[in-house]
Parts: sequence; structure tokens; C-alpha cells
Amino acid sequence: MPLAVGIDVAKQLHWMSVVDMTTGKQLASHKVPNDPTAITAMIDEVEHLAAEHGPVTYGIDVLGGIAGLLTAMLLDTDSDVVHTPGLLVNRSRRATRGGERKSDPADAKVIADQIRLRAGSDDPRDQLRPVEALSEPDAVLRLLVGRRRELVVDQTRRVSKLRDLLTSIHPGLEAAVDPTTKTGMWLLTGPITPSEIRAAGEDGLRAHMGQAVGLRRTQVDRLLRAALDTAHAQHATVPGESTAARLVRELAGEALHTRERLVELDAEITQAIDDHPDGALIRSLPGMGVALTAEFLAEAGGLHRFPTADALASAAGLAPVLQQSGKMHFLRRSHAGNRALKRVFYQSAFCAIKHDPLSKAFYKRKRAEGKRHHQALIALGRRRVNVIHAMLRTRTEFQPDYRAPAA
Repeated sequence: MPLAVGIDVAKQLHWMSVVDMTTGKQLASHKVPNDPTAITAMIDEVEHLAAEHGPVTYGIDVLGGIAGLLTAMLLDTDSDVVHTPGLLVNRSRRATRGGERKSDPADAKVIADQIRLRAGSDDPRDQLRPVEALSEPDAVLRLLVGRRRELVVDQTRRVSKLRDLLTSIHPGLEAAVDPTTKTGMWLLTGPITPSEIRAAGEDGLRAHMGQAVGLRRTQVDRLLRAALDTAHAQHATVPGESTAARLVRELAGEALHTRERLVELDAEITQAIDDHPDGALIRSLPGMGVALTAEFLAEAGGLHRFPTADALASAAGLAPVLQQSGKMHFLRRSHAGNRALKRVFYQSAFCAIKHDPLSKAFYKRKRAEGKRHHQALIALGRRRVNVIHAMLRTRTEFQPDYRAPAA
């Protein structure tokens, strides 16, 4: 009588539930602190039950992050570990009596029941996805890409706030400066209000810009002229402008530091891709630069997770979904899937139509068939799924003149 162990993952306290797959009887249910000693004790308890009842399958509802230690220790056992997505757990719990009440014991029991219900199914669509240990290259890329994504989000928010503050006190300068460039950021660490710029004059502004390294003289000259012109055009004083200017300088300094950190991270990611066994293969496909290659490898992991190109397309939300009810029967666009993975294929398709003749021809053919721009890009992205899967399966770099051998 095999056992199903459902674990509701949390930051400090997990909750585990052990269920006999044959009878459905719950044999154990209690909290497990998220520390090595407690997790080891839980594994020993389950193995003691397994000696009497049979093999064990663990189910967890979170991958990575707070589940990192638990997952690593479970994978060191001889038992199977599967992933039960949080949405599946939530919907399954709500289908039971009193299911609107959320609790860790209830969720752990639902996870174990899902393992029990799906055990032995011959249909792959009914099977839960196995959890496997990340390889070191995949783990490194996932961490670096995740950190880069956080910095980009923070930088976008920071630049948006900077623009808002600058517009409130000196709208002419906001229109003339691009705060996403190093030149623009550096200018905004100096005189900002019209009175400050007029007082500094061209010599003062040029001395400030001269403290930065690597700025283009033509860009500096254009920006200085624009700053002086806008300062001479505005003589009104806005209440609180000195404080707003100080905050703009602070945000611009933070943006410069983040920009430097992003450059360093990009170099680390490039090296990580060079060290990854699949890095050169993915980068050989037109449209897959360093950033998109890194995101693909971080999100997709190994090819073993996707036995077919259709499985990869489904995971990315690029496969059409059957909608059937009564006499109604049609295919619609998927609203699920990994959004980051879908973005990789969409963005790479967008880049490819500009530089790759084959992709451009495919895109034009879809447009000629009546598809809109977005639909044509999605179609190209789906086609690129097949190409990437074939490249990884055969360990062959992209060949634009490749023709499959005749059967």
C-alpha cells in the first residue's frame, strides 16, 4: 500500500500529511519547522511508515525559494517528488465541504489526495510533473536572471518617479533629458532647478559633466545647450523645488549605481551562458541574444522536462487550447503557461523578423494570410519552439539551410 505525502510549504513551518493511497486513510498530519533537523525527522518518520505500507511519493506546492532546503533534502531520498501547483491545490480544496476555509493541514491533505488520485494514470495530462534537482549551471543562471529582473523592475520604478518629480519643478528639462542614459543620469546629479542651472552657467555644468568617464562630447554639448535653454525659459519658482531637486539627484545617483550593477550582472550572465552546455546552441538561433538566452535557460531548465516540442509550447502558453461544450467546439489562445517563457519566444520572434530572412518571410506569409501583427509573432514564436526543441534534442546549432532527410 503506497503512501502519498503532501507538504504545504511555508517560510517557517511546513505542514505534512501522510495518506495511504489504497484506503485514503490519513496516517499522520503535523507541522514541520523549516530547518534540517526537523526535515530529517520528518523523512525518518515517513520512511518508518514506508517500511510497513510501501513506497512513498512526496508532493510540494512551491518550487525554489522557501522550498529550497526541503526540496534538496527530499531529492536526496529514494522516493519520488512531484509538484502540485498552488492553483490546483486551491481549486481542489474549494471543491470539498468547507473548502473556503484555508488552512495548512487542509492544503497538505489536498496535496496528498491529488497524488493518490493521479497515481497510476496512463494519460500524461493527468500526471503531476516530477521535481528534479537543478544542475549547477541552471541554478546559477536562475539566480542571476532573477536578480537582474529585480534590478530592472526597480530601475523602471525609480526612473518613473524621477521623471514625475522633475516634471513638477522643471518640465522643460524633463523633456530634454533621457534619464535612462548615463549622460542624462549624470546631468541630473548636478544643478536641476532653473535657478541652479543659471547660477552654474555653461562652465559649471561642463565641469560637473567632466567628472564622469565615458560620456560622448557631442551628447554632452547637446544636453548642456538644452538645459541652459530651458533654464532661461523658466523663471517661475515652484514651492518645494529645492527638496524635489535633492530627491531627483538622489534618485539619479541610485540609477547610476544600478546601471553599473546591471552591466556587471550582464557580464556574469554572459559567462554563465558560456559555461552552460546549452548556451551556445540557444544563442545560435537568430533573435536569441544574451538576455533572452539566459531567461530561456533559467525558466525552461533541461530538455528532459519537455519530451516533445508540444509540451514546451504548452508550458510557454503558445499551444492553442480546446474549448468544447455541447455542440460548441473550437480552439482558443491559451491564457495560462509560464509568462516569462512566453515573453522569451515573443521577444525573440520580434527581434528575428528584423535580422533573419527566414523569420521575416514566415512573418510576411502569416500577415498575408490575414493575421494581425501580434498573431503573426505568436505563430512565429510557436514555430521557434519546434526549432529550439530540435536543436537541443539533436545537439545541433541552428542551420538556416537545414533540410530534414527524406524518410
